[in-house]
Amino acid sequence: MNYFRRTIFMLFVFSTQVSVAQNSGYDKLGMQAMMKGDYKAAVGQLEKANTKSPNNANVLKMLGYSYYQCGNFERSIETYSQLITVKPSDYSAYYYRGKARQNVANDPKESLNQMRENFYLSAIKDFTKAIELNGEEDTQLLQNRALAYKDYAIYRSYKVKKSAEKKEVIALFNSSIADFQKVLVIQPLRKDIINLVDYVKAQITSLK
Repeated sequence: MNYFRRTIFMLFVFSTQVSVAQNSGYDKLGMQAMMKGDYKAAVGQLEKANTKSPNNANVLKMLGYSYYQCGNFERSIETYSQLITVKPSDYSAYYYRGKARQNVANDPKESLNQMRENFYLSAIKDFTKAIELNGEEDTQLLQNRALAYKDYAIYRSYKVKKSAEKKEVIALFNSSIADFQKVLVIQPLRKDIINLVDYVKAQITSLK
């Protein structure tokens, strides 16, 4: 579990420990399963908790995260959308919904081809909202939006036929580079990000 995921998970625990400590029901069992890394068991318990107590932000947050860790991205998207309705200021809900949408878009087997563009655009919109809520100092959010721009641009590049379409794809690649460069301002020694910038620049060159 990387630093960002570990931080988010600790926020889950911190934000739910008071209510869960007072409740010996399914939400407590779900959180215990999450802490053990057994997300499949967590889903089973948290689905029951959600049925028993609909629109509980703590339950929805844990359930959306557990679906995500199980690779059930469609259900994760649905759950985080419900959480956003209940608690629209939760930036992590936008972050993970964006991640889930991007994963669906990047796997054609999991989505109809004509829907992929919508998933990419929605993912970018989610990362943008998360950045708006949590600030541009969060390099993980910037990095993921940059990756979403990159993936969407690559998807679009396969269909380029007109000069105007090529310009739009290049603009997407440039948006990706801009976000990566913001990461490098804060973390200048990130070799992985430097390599990604070089890769995106090469993609732009190939279109010219």
